[in-house]
Amino acid sequence: MVNEEILQRIQQNNDRGEEIIKFIQKELPLLQKAAAKVKQEKLTNEIKEKNLQLKKELEFWKNRVIELETMTGIKQYPLPSDTTKVNSVPKDPEANAPATVAPESAPKAAPTPKSEAQQNAPKKESSQVKESAAPKKEKAPKPAKQDKQPAEENKEVNVSRLDLRIGRILNAKKHPDAESLYVEEIDVGEEKPRTVVSGLVKFVPLEDMQNRLVVVLCNLKPAKMRGITSEAMVMCASTPEKVEILTPPPGSAPGDRVICDQFPGEPDALLNPKKKIFEQVAPDLKTDGDCNATYKSAPLKVADKGVIKSTTLTNVQIK
Repeated sequence: MVNEEILQRIQQNNDRGEEIIKFIQKELPLLQKAAAKVKQEKLTNEIKEKNLQLKKELEFWKNRVIELETMTGIKQYPLPSDTTKVNSVPKDPEANAPATVAPESAPKAAPTPKSEAQQNAPKKESSQVKESAAPKKEKAPKPAKQDKQPAEENKEVNVSRLDLRIGRILNAKKHPDAESLYVEEIDVGEEKPRTVVSGLVKFVPLEDMQNRLVVVLCNLKPAKMRGITSEAMVMCASTPEKVEILTPPPGSAPGDRVICDQFPGEPDALLNPKKKIFEQVAPDLKTDGDCNATYKSAPLKVADKGVIKSTTLTNVQIK
């Protein structure tokens, strides 16, 4: 009796096992499809995330190109917005005005013969005019400009040519025509604050831009960036993923000059875009392993106050 019960249980267990095997065989393709779908979704999300990162990097480098082009004097033209009408009315109302035909002039009267005295009179007058105009052409050229240009051309190209100063952002707001740009009013120790356009929207929150001390490059040629003239550039430690505004040492004040003891000299009044002074100096502007701002490994500082620093970025480019 006991043996028969055991046999029945064994048989029942075998039947259940076969049912489970059949169920697994039936559900296995579905499980494989589900696993493949999950893997595909994960891969898709990874690709989307990489695309988003690439877009951020592209936007970053696009803004850097715009800034560098404006520094070299290349004029920027904003792209037309979606609201621009194709068939807009031209600004010049005379552009579409019908052409007017000039009325035919009356036939000219035949010239009357001039006497010999009348013919010689204009020649005397013209000769007198030439004689009176001759002294005006003999003005000596201004020697100051001629002496100044060779002096600037002979100066060594290094960081001392850059007019780097401490500035305080008095007000910052978003550019009305460019989502990635801020417009700041910065006190650099002059009578009036300077207007500066910076591509920092994606890296620095607007509230962190207000009333802070910054390092400003002040002798760039002013240039329009999306319709607003930028009169300087805020210096930052930069990577494609992260940008940090350089921090002046404690006690710094607007107008303090940033210097490098190893490269003394006076800055140019205005960097000549054709000479590409900044482009030659910029590759050697970097942070070191201690977040100090340097030029050719020599620290940038404010005299008697301390060294310029980044917050966390080490061994990266400054621009």
